[in-house]
Amino acid sequence: MITSKKQNPSISETNEETEEDKGLEQSLRPDNFSEYIGQKAAKNNLRIIIEAAKKRGDVLEHLLFYGPPGLGKTTLAFIVAKDLGVNIKITSGPAIERAGDLASVLTNLSEGDVLFIDEIHRLNKAVEEILYPAMEDGALDIVLGKGPGARSIRMDLPKFTLVGATTRIGLISSPLRDRFGATYRLEYYPEEDLEKIIQRSSKILNTKIDPEASGELAKRSRFTPRVANRLLKRVRDFAQVHGHDTITKETANESLKLLEIDGLGLDKNDIRILDALVNKFSGWPVGLNTLAAATGEEEDTITDIHEPFLIRLGLLTKTPKGRQATEKAYKHLGITPPGDKQQRIL
Repeated sequence: MITSKKQNPSISETNEETEEDKGLEQSLRPDNFSEYIGQKAAKNNLRIIIEAAKKRGDVLEHLLFYGPPGLGKTTLAFIVAKDLGVNIKITSGPAIERAGDLASVLTNLSEGDVLFIDEIHRLNKAVEEILYPAMEDGALDIVLGKGPGARSIRMDLPKFTLVGATTRIGLISSPLRDRFGATYRLEYYPEEDLEKIIQRSSKILNTKIDPEASGELAKRSRFTPRVANRLLKRVRDFAQVHGHDTITKETANESLKLLEIDGLGLDKNDIRILDALVNKFSGWPVGLNTLAAATGEEEDTITDIHEPFLIRLGLLTKTPKGRQATEKAYKHLGITPPGDKQQRIL
């Protein structure tokens, strides 16, 4: 299996996981479509095209999954491979730096294998051009030599299924995007589905949890299964250290307070962004690069992790002039907008 150094959010941001967290993450991953909770439309459509491909005895067409981080794109790729009864090989856009890196990956595939490329929007142009004939014609074009004497040879590849995952589908070039046979958007999870995920995960972790506690965790999980599982593991640790054999709502609240996760699921970095908009910029719209500089956050972290969540909660809005805190954000921070600023607040 091809592996790559991959970043995974700890609670809401993108950080390296510990070896223990990686093992736990793997153990909590659903093994098949029946165990996979949520994303009903994507699951139903995937089941149909997988079954149709198996009945035809054909290789499954290329798939593209997109949506915010932590919604199960990687998990779906594993389930697809298992349902097809084939191997899955994994890499990521940043890990494939040169065309030769991708050529090495492609030539090591077997017939019918699934190649999963995470963060596929980060592939560079030279690598993309190697993918085009591989996806469309099952061939690898290799250039030998340089200058006027250079020549190209074509090498046949085994038929394979490329599964791409991205949080930014708009950054994928049209020629690459058009070569995927099916594209699925993964949606944020409702609280009831997150509760089911937390209850399932708690059984795998041999941890007892009250229904009220699982509901509290679901409410603060940013509509995201990965965050729900992270919070569950941290609350489990808190309960074990304090000698509790069951996670109660009170235990969950104490643990989440220690983690600086508030009642809406906002962490200290979310609060820092809202505080900057409200206090540093006095409610005026702010450009992304200015907001990033003011908060010490990377622009990608704001746009990929914090902004979608804050917008979904109605705490932040994007205007033609920049990001702006809403009146709800002021109320959440316990701040009353001055009268002369009222017209700036949406």
